This record gives sequence, structure tokens and C-alpha cells, in this order.
Amino acid sequence: MASAAATATMGTGKVVCVTGASGYIASWIVRLLLDRGYTVRATVRDTADPKKTLHLTALDGAKDRLHLFKASLLEEGSFDAAVHGCDTVFHTASPFYHNVKDAKVCLMKTSWKEEFPSAARFIIHLQFLSASSGILPMSPPDTQIFVLSFSGNEQAELLDPAVKGTLNVLGSCKKASIKKVVVTSSMAAVAYNRRPRTPEVTVDETWFSDPQICETNQQWYILSKTLAEEAAWKFSRDNGLEIVTINPAMVIGPLLQPTLNTSAEAILKLINGSSSTYPNFCFGWVNVKDVALAHILAYEVPSSNGRYCMVERVVHYSELVNIIRNMYPTLPLPDKCADDKPFVPPYQVSKEKIKSIGIELIPLETSVKETIESLKEKGFASF
Repeated sequence: MASAAATATMGTGKVVCVTGASGYIASWIVRLLLDRGYTVRATVRDTADPKKTLHLTALDGAKDRLHLFKASLLEEGSFDAAVHGCDTVFHTASPFYHNVKDAKVCLMKTSWKEEFPSAARFIIHLQFLSASSGILPMSPPDTQIFVLSFSGNEQAELLDPAVKGTLNVLGSCKKASIKKVVVTSSMAAVAYNRRPRTPEVTVDETWFSDPQICETNQQWYILSKTLAEEAAWKFSRDNGLEIVTINPAMVIGPLLQPTLNTSAEAILKLINGSSSTYPNFCFGWVNVKDVALAHILAYEVPSSNGRYCMVERVVHYSELVNIIRNMYPTLPLPDKCADDKPFVPPYQVSKEKIKSIGIELIPLETSVKETIESLKEKGFASF
């Protein structure tokens, strides 16, 4: 790996764009890019919203090398100005969903139905998991889901906003003659198919989630992430645009943004005494700093290609609770499983490819501690 001094000048003279820059992963990407000397164009939905921008403009190097751009995922051409003249684009943005009473607000006119027939349904995932989340249970709790279907003769056809947003950003990249784009995907687009996930099984980058299975099982979040990555790869093939995808599981670690993201909220719900039980399923976990660095190395390392799974460890929730209890024995943690069925078994996820670009994953125990300490620092937890 490069020395600290060399790393600090790695991006000198280079201009890059980070979409959705106010988000959890994206904020860390911006921070590390500035640390490496890059000039960063950061897109946000509202440049006048301090919750979206103040933590970015406060970063070292931001005064001279951070430029904010307003852009909307669902508006074609919205990213043209931010992307024009950039050396690369880190596409982390995902559609914003507020507390929707009428799901029709998300309808869009589109001609993509024929090319992406699986996108006949889409979800608005309101509570439990964000785009940065990864390995999901079959039926996640604490979720609210709105499902809409194509009717076949609608004037305004429906498309998953995650797919449309990805295509809009990639379209801007094509117009700007960008050579390589790094896309934030998810383990949700990797691990859900007919193959078993048991302790003897190792999931790797050759796995793809099956849209039909996701739809049959009503795994709408997983379906949306699968379709978004599928659309990105199709665009890449059709337009000669090189992309690399980073596929993290549940992303935890220190928060830069002032708002609570949903993967950190999963830890908060365990430590704040709001639940007497933990769910009977397994998640994969990874540190946000590793995920951010992987995006940058995917651009900087010439040999990087394809997909990169990012999971430090898959653990049952009981093990996660034990990790927290060992570090914080006085916290009001849940002490029993939500059901009396056998525990869902964990499985392995290959680290071989992510190591090939220079990433050594931070241990889960460290990530959990960093998350809890950050929740305290931000005022979300008090003990």
C-alpha cells in the first residue's frame, strides 16, 4: 500500500463526483477523497439543507476542494453538471422515501418496462433497511411495505426508482465520457437464489440474487437492489461504460452525518431497552470506513473489475448481542430469542476479492464498539 504521504496526494489534480453525498457511506467516501487530495463534487437533494451539507463542509479540505451540486435521482439529466469534466463518479445515491401515505407519488413515466420485465413491482421501504444494508432476513420485522403492480395498459408505467435513478446517473456519465464508475450495490443483490446458505457454504461474487424468487417471497427490498444492479450491468454492456460494484452487507461504524441511518439504528434498538427479544436470523456486517475505502480503491487500482462482496462476518443476532454484552455489560440488552425455533445458521462470504485491492476488513467487534460510541457522541444513546 502507498505511504501516508503518497496517499495524501493520490488525488491531486483529479476531480470526482459522489452522488448522494450526505448519506452514511457517501459522507465517508467524501472524507477519504478529500484526505487523498481529490477535488470532490458532491450531489445532494437540497444544497440549502444544513442536515445534508454542514457535516460535509466541515471536513478537512472542504473549503477549497468540495463543491456542492443539487441533483435529483428521478430527474433525467439532473447529474449532468456535476459529472461533466470528472475523472470518475462514485454513485452511492438511492431514492429518498418519506412517510408515504399515497404510494402514487412515486409513479413515473418510463419506457423501461420492456427491457426490465421483473420491475413489474417495486417497494417503498420505510423503516428497517437502507440502501447501505445488506444481508436481509426472509421477512424482516418492523417494516412497512407498499407494493404496486403494472396493470398492462397504464399510461404512466411503473419502474423501481432505484433502477431509474441508477440509469439516470449512468446516462449522465456516458454523456460526460466517464471511463469508469463505481456503484454502491448490496449483498441483497448477491445472496438470494435457490442455493443453500449454511455454515459449509461460501457466498462470493459469482452469486446473483434471483428476481423471481425475491418476488415470490415478497422480498421487495432485495428485488429492488437486484434490479438496480442488473440495470447497471446492462447499461455497462450496451454503452461500453466500465462499472465496478461494491456489495456491502449491513454497514456500521462511526457516523459523520447528524441523522440516524437505519443500519446504525439496528444496533441502537438492541441497546436502548426497547426490545426484550432479538430476532432469529443472521446478518452480515462490515465497517463503513472499509466500504468507503473500497469505493476509492476500486477506482485507483487499475486491475479492479466486476463486483466486490464486503462482509467481515455473518453472525446470528444472539452472537451480536453477546458481543455487545461483553463490551457493555450494564446495557439493557435483550436476553432471549423472539421464537423457540432452532437458530438460523450463519454462512461464509468470501473476502478473497476485496483483499485483492488492498482491503483488510475491520473486525466486527471494533465496528460494533465504534457504532455504539458514535451513537453516544451524536446523542442517540445515553448511558
